[in-house]
Amino acid sequence: MSEQQAILAGGCFWCTEAVFLDVAGVSGVESGYIGGQTVNPTYKQVCGGDTGHAEAIRVTFDPSVLAYGDLLDIFFATHDPTQLNRQGNDIGTQYRSAIFPLSDEQEEEARAKIAALNAEQNGKIVTTIEPASTWYPAEDYHQNYWETEGQRNPYCMAVIPPKLNKLRKSFQNRLKADA
Repeated sequence: MSEQQAILAGGCFWCTEAVFLDVAGVSGVESGYIGGQTVNPTYKQVCGGDTGHAEAIRVTFDPSVLAYGDLLDIFFATHDPTQLNRQGNDIGTQYRSAIFPLSDEQEEEARAKIAALNAEQNGKIVTTIEPASTWYPAEDYHQNYWETEGQRNPYCMAVIPPKLNKLRKSFQNRLKADA
């Protein structure tokens, strides 16, 4: 089976990108914008909250190594899907928790995962399932941010290590050998 892609929004894309780069079966993660009405939005425009876009990641993965459902488990465990239009101090619709399915199968699986989580958490999951509209890659300096700039960014130093620790603790069997 060839590689597949998934588009997920779980707050700041620097933070979600850093998590998925360490997951076995993931060959690439691209930060970008999706779900809005502005054509070719810039980071500044998206941060302004007026474009309708979410900061998201497009994950390329090998489904024979990492099933889409397992990818969703990691997604839900490494951000807070109960916070509406925010993650921690990041507030606005651009930080919403959303899944942008790229096939009917992905949509079906995402709906089932949200329903199961809502059953466990008394209906508190606010993650939306939105149509996969045009994907706009973020500017180059946002790509692989944790490895390039993020470890010098106080915000990233406060937010990303706890996410990576949770990934390593809860999903040890899903980590790349060098993670």
